[in-house]
Amino acid sequence: MSLVAPLLWTLPFVLPPLAVLLRARHSRSLDEFSPNAAPDAPLVSVIIPARNERRNIERCARSVLSTTYPRLDAIVVDDHSTDGTGEIAAAIAASDSRLRVILAPPLPDGWFGKQWACASGAREARGALLVFTDADTKHEPDLLSRAVNAMQSERADLVTLAGHQEMHSFWERVIQPHLFVLLSIRYGGTEHVSRAKRPVDVIANGQFILMSREAYDAVGGHAAVRDVVAEDMALAQTFVRVKRRVLLLFARTQFSTHMYASLNELIRGWGKNIYAAGRTAALGGAIGRALYPAILVATPILGLIPPIALVLSLVGALSTAWLVWSMIVVACSLVFWAIVYQFSEESAAYALTYPLGLVMLLYIAVGAIARGQRVEWKDRAYVSR
Repeated sequence: MSLVAPLLWTLPFVLPPLAVLLRARHSRSLDEFSPNAAPDAPLVSVIIPARNERRNIERCARSVLSTTYPRLDAIVVDDHSTDGTGEIAAAIAASDSRLRVILAPPLPDGWFGKQWACASGAREARGALLVFTDADTKHEPDLLSRAVNAMQSERADLVTLAGHQEMHSFWERVIQPHLFVLLSIRYGGTEHVSRAKRPVDVIANGQFILMSREAYDAVGGHAAVRDVVAEDMALAQTFVRVKRRVLLLFARTQFSTHMYASLNELIRGWGKNIYAAGRTAALGGAIGRALYPAILVATPILGLIPPIALVLSLVGALSTAWLVWSMIVVACSLVFWAIVYQFSEESAAYALTYPLGLVMLLYIAVGAIARGQRVEWKDRAYVSR
């Protein structure tokens, strides 16, 4: 390999991360919209599906109730929890009439649990606007006002937010950013999603989805996505399919989520989405879906080639050309991951762990592909459409 060739071969490894950074620069934020509710603010129903969320439910419910938005109807849907989730929520509701706790009816055949809990909450909701939010989220007081103002100002039918992702442990910091970067490579910045005309190009974040009751009912609600593992993405695709506008915004100062608290939760949680959900978002129709498993596995493998080549070159097993190539790619990768970690409000030193993150991504991907469309979560087993 000549010394010119290494420089050319760096491009496939350097350009995709550069594209992620450039597209992210054009993303929009909820900060653009007023934190003050309009005088004629509509009633908003915030629906929180919760199954065995003892660790999270109090923080979530109290943060929702801390809102400065003047007209709130909050509902915790206890999805047959066995850890006291319903009791904790009921104690909070006893001191604040804006919060109600309902028990989801028995899960019918053909439904995933989260979708059924959301649909059950929607049936009880009184608001003209509906928010579906996860129990592991934390809402700042100005979140609802800004989100409603964004919906009205942008004339959107569905508003979804990308908030701050809390990472409290070593494995969260090593693994989580890799999954979010994968999503960024696939979907680009917020504007790419918000301007999408094809259903396959949109995504929603089920941690926070705001829509009007009229739009929710018009697309069939959660019944339309009752057997899809990534119900948030499927719901957004349904909106675009019927010419309804989806708006994606960053909300890093108004909204945060602590998704998983252990390595086991990370592997199981991402494992249920990365393949079964990812296949439905693959480009190229049936061919793209058929190739998706190979692409999913190839992505971390390709990312591992430069650091492996660097080590082999340093011990004399590869030529000088390989050393030059691997040094350039690894250096660029370290800069990229340092930027990612700084954006995530974590130490840039975690950039040094990026090869380990790729190894874990590969492990999660292989396990997910082996399971196929079979999904297990919260002590329930499903087969995703």
